Amino acid sequence: MADAERDPRPDPIEYDGPPDYRVVGRHGVYPETSHDEIARFNFLAQMNRHLSTKVMPGVAEAFDARIEPARKKAKKGAYKTRHEVRKDLVQDPMFQWWSAMRRATMETRQQAGRWVTIRQADALNGKVRTLTEGDPRLVLNADFKQPRSTDAIDHHCMPGSYHTELVPGDVTGPANYDAGIFATTGGMLGRYNDGGGVAVAQWVQKNLPDFQPKRILDLGAGLGHNVLPIAAAFPDAEVIAVDAGAPMLRYGLARAKTMGIENVTFIQGDVSDLKDMFEDESFDWVQSTMFLHETSYKTMPMIFAETQRLLKPGGIVLHVEQPQYSDDMPLFEQAMRDWDAFYNNEPFWTKMHEVDLDAWMETAGFDRETLIHGGVAAVVDPEVFPEAAEDTEQEDYGRKAAWHVIGARKEG
Repeated sequence: MADAERDPRPDPIEYDGPPDYRVVGRHGVYPETSHDEIARFNFLAQMNRHLSTKVMPGVAEAFDARIEPARKKAKKGAYKTRHEVRKDLVQDPMFQWWSAMRRATMETRQQAGRWVTIRQADALNGKVRTLTEGDPRLVLNADFKQPRSTDAIDHHCMPGSYHTELVPGDVTGPANYDAGIFATTGGMLGRYNDGGGVAVAQWVQKNLPDFQPKRILDLGAGLGHNVLPIAAAFPDAEVIAVDAGAPMLRYGLARAKTMGIENVTFIQGDVSDLKDMFEDESFDWVQSTMFLHETSYKTMPMIFAETQRLLKPGGIVLHVEQPQYSDDMPLFEQAMRDWDAFYNNEPFWTKMHEVDLDAWMETAGFDRETLIHGGVAAVVDPEVFPEAAEDTEQEDYGRKAAWHVIGARKEG
């Protein structure tokens, strides 16, 4: 072909990064974002993808090629625990670089989200107040005392965690969480960040086709990302979402109303002790989704006991979490998954993932024969998130949108 006939444009490069922030689902109280704010979120999503797909594999290579051989050369014997692995990992420059960058993206993501929401705090708070004031589906307790597990920690570097109010009626915290989670996950939870809840609802419909719950309780519901898909899948059910954070609940009801979900009541409470709120055997389904790692080792057995008390005979409880540290999981993977406990303000993560949840379920009163085990992966919008829909994402040790399910069906 003559030079004059050649196409001057370069060959197209296939794009395999996260989707553009502009595709996020914008419900009626979603924060407005400027061009530069969108660019920040897109940069952070790209950086997180780069760290998980390009840099993190380098940590694994360093472990195989340098760290573990050095231990053998020193005649220290094989690794016996993830803690021994971590002790050597933190001395290696590859892990240090990856870890520092990952922590930096978490802090920057929070800064970016707060820039978005605090500048429009009055407008956001006003919208939510208009939508929720006087609505019986929002039940807050002015005398509520925060559990120590939420009051003492800025979970995943989020200033003020889930409960802090900068002004009365504040919702900038949940708005920040809602607007910025895209950057952390790279869009792997779908347009409305509800891919986990959609997956749970579909799992129940597929595996328990005759199950038609009339009353559903969601524990640690936050702003409702995961409970709204369940409520939509079971529109005839009364759904109750409990959380310790009043801002989350305010924002959650307003968000639900603008999305057309009308069968959810948002109630402030301590999920480890709901005796003053709900009677024995009053729910058909009790659910938690990525919540257990946010609570303390001391509190978890209390939560399991509460679920057993609250369930009607024949009802189900399901807990969705990142996988437990089993003997089948390599110690390197366990050590990498522990990163959140040490560097992302998730202090209960490591202890929670090493316990025998089956044994705890039995201690709570469930029979081993009734225990439920499974797995779910986020269900997202394939036309917008094709890579997520195909589940081709590199494992990111705590970030990948795929979880284990443990639960039980109460006999009776």
